[in-house]
Amino acid sequence: MPRQAPCVIDDEKETDMTDRILIWGAGAIGGTVGAFLVKAGHDVTFVDIAADHLAAIRDPARGLAISGPVETCRISAPAFLSADLVGQWDHVYLCVKAHNTLAAAQALLPHLSPGGYVVSLQNGLCEDIIAGVVGRERTIGAFVNFSADWMGPGDIMFGGRGAFVLGELDGTTTDRLTALHGIIRSGFEPNAIITDDIQSYLWGKLSYAAMLFAQALGQLGIADCLARPELLPLWRDLGREVFTVAASIGVGQRGFNGFDPAAFAPGATEQQARASVQAMVDFNRPNAKTHSGIWRDLAIRKRRTEVDVQVAPVVEIGAANGIDCPRCRRLTAMIHEIEDGARPMTDDNLLVLMNG
Repeated sequence: MPRQAPCVIDDEKETDMTDRILIWGAGAIGGTVGAFLVKAGHDVTFVDIAADHLAAIRDPARGLAISGPVETCRISAPAFLSADLVGQWDHVYLCVKAHNTLAAAQALLPHLSPGGYVVSLQNGLCEDIIAGVVGRERTIGAFVNFSADWMGPGDIMFGGRGAFVLGELDGTTTDRLTALHGIIRSGFEPNAIITDDIQSYLWGKLSYAAMLFAQALGQLGIADCLARPELLPLWRDLGREVFTVAASIGVGQRGFNGFDPAAFAPGATEQQARASVQAMVDFNRPNAKTHSGIWRDLAIRKRRTEVDVQVAPVVEIGAANGIDCPRCRRLTAMIHEIEDGARPMTDDNLLVLMNG
């Protein structure tokens, strides 16, 4: 029978709806952020589709364990399947895979208060999808690049810190954005920032994501794959395609964690690209998360990736603006071939992509 998620911080004091956080998707991103917010004293409720994972989170004797070299913790908290959730929240953090955004936004809508918001802690261009369901005025954008892996029920590995950026879709700095920023800084990422141009970070991440999708075609980890000197032309092609498409719709790109968008712009030199790739290698080398989540989806979890909502839109938007993106188009097709069992995951795939 559905239960109302508790609103209790301690045994004697109740908190109203404005102090509560709903994490929709308790995997690598949502589970990690949510766990540290619980540890910081926030009233957090989790929603997910994995009943065994939710059971672990609810169990005080087991809980949700965050391990890894960055910081560890173990918490327990209310955790529900969406069908069992009752109540409304002002603060909803959407943390599902990008291709599940529409269904998740529709499912969470009854649980979003009239004056509340949804912040997208996802990869890809998810904000417009969310806004189409809950309203643009109830959507906040975010860019995250920390590293984490869901290892099993109640078990997440926090592999490395990374950029964390928050921004209103219209570029303004609102009271709710400032409050959200404070929560993230104090509870999870002390170096989180606010931007007046969240789209520039989201499109920057799409360039980096294209490179990670290419890495997922093979077996080498992120740092070792990026470091292959013969693949520099591939990284330049992928970065240039995304940069050109973004520019065609009037969006710039912001850099982060070694990625310098200017190094992949049309007219950038080989030396600039090599320097940025090396900086990305240096950022990823010490990370306990050696392979991308895309690679894990294909190699470990044997499930569909987010390619159709990260790489494919670049191709589609480019085509609509008269820009051909042959590397991104072929990359999308090769990922689908691996998903369908028609192509093995080998490091030679990257040479095929580069030369095809």
